[in-house]
Amino acid sequence: MKLREKSCFYMEYNLQWFAKEGNGGEKTEPATSKKLQDARNEGQVAKSQELNSALSLIALFVTLKLFISYIGESLLQSFPALYRKIPDVIDESIGGMSVKLAVTVINNTLGTIVKILLPVFLIGYSVALLTNIVQVGWKVTAKPMKPKFSKLNPLSGFKRIFSKDSLFELLKSIAKISLIIYVAYTAIRDHQNELFLVYDIPLLQVILLVGSIAIDAGLKISLVYLLVAIADWFYQKHKFKEDMKMTKQEVKDEYKNTEGNPEIKGRQRSRMREASQRRMMQSLPSADVVITNPTHYAVAIKYDASQYSAPVVVAKGEDYLAMKIKEAAKEHQIEIVENKPLARMLYANVDVGEEVPPELYQAVAEVLAFVYSLRENR
Repeated sequence: MKLREKSCFYMEYNLQWFAKEGNGGEKTEPATSKKLQDARNEGQVAKSQELNSALSLIALFVTLKLFISYIGESLLQSFPALYRKIPDVIDESIGGMSVKLAVTVINNTLGTIVKILLPVFLIGYSVALLTNIVQVGWKVTAKPMKPKFSKLNPLSGFKRIFSKDSLFELLKSIAKISLIIYVAYTAIRDHQNELFLVYDIPLLQVILLVGSIAIDAGLKISLVYLLVAIADWFYQKHKFKEDMKMTKQEVKDEYKNTEGNPEIKGRQRSRMREASQRRMMQSLPSADVVITNPTHYAVAIKYDASQYSAPVVVAKGEDYLAMKIKEAAKEHQIEIVENKPLARMLYANVDVGEEVPPELYQAVAEVLAFVYSLRENR
C-alpha cells in the first residue's frame, strides 16, 4: 500500500503588510522636536476651530447685549434718512427714477449701517484672532493654501470620507445641531408670552424686545457650544499627538539626517584623534622633559623663552599612549622625570599646545631646573 505524497505550497509575503502606516512599522514613539517644528512650518497644528467659533459668538452676543439700545436707535434713525432721500433718486429730465442716483443712496445707507455694526464684528474678529494665537502661537505661513495634487486622488478622498475622523465630525455636528435646537427652543419658549405683545408696543420697543430675546438665546447657545468646543479642543490635541507619532525607524533616520550617522561620526573622530596623535608625536622630539606617573600618565614639556612666556605642553597621553611617549623620549634622549602629582595635574588641566598655568610654574620650574642641571653635568 503506497502512502499518498502530500504537496506543499509556499507563498512569500512581507510582514510589513501587517504593520501600521509609516517607515519602520507601528508608530509608537512620540514626535521629536524637529518633526513638530516641521509640522508647524507646514501649518499643521493642534487647533480647534469650534473653540474659535464659540468664543467669537460669545463675544458677539455680549457686545450686542451691551450696545443693543445704541444699535437699535441708530438703525431706526437711518431708516427715516433713507426715506427722505427717496425723492432725490427721481430724475426730472427722464421723468422717473435714476438708477445711478438710487445706487448712490443705497450705498450711503449701507455705509451708515456698516459703521453702526462694524465695532461688533471687529470685536468678534479680534476674539477669534486672539483665540488662534493662544492655541497655536503667532506664525504666518501660506503653505496650507498651496494646492496639493494628492488631495485630488479619489482613493484618498474616499478614505477621508469613511475614516474615523469623518465619523467623529459627523457625530459632533449632530450633537451641535441637537443642542442648538434644544437650547434655542427652550430660550424662545420662556419668552413666548412677551412675543404676543409686539402688536401693541412701539417699533423701538419691538426691536429691543426681539433683540433681547435673540441675544439671550444666542448667549445660551454659545455657552453650550463652548462646552462642545472644549471637548473638541482636547480631542484635537490628542489626535494631533497621535498623528505626529513616529516609528522607531523614522526616529533613527531623522537622527542620522540631522546629527549624522553615529558610525561615520565615530570613524571621523577616530581619524581626527589619530591625526592629532601623529602631530603630537612629531612635536615630541623638541620637548625638554617628560613627566610621568610613572605608568599611567606622561606629559612632555618644552620651554623656549624666545617664543613662550611659560613652559608649553607638546604631548601628553594615558596608558598605551603614555608608554609610546616614554619610548619616543628614550629614543630622542629626552629626560624622563617621575612626579605623580604633577603628571596628573598637567594631564587633567593643560591641553596639548597650551602653556602651563601660573599655579604650576613652581613645580614645573623645579623639574626643568633639575633637567638643565643634568645636561650641564653631562
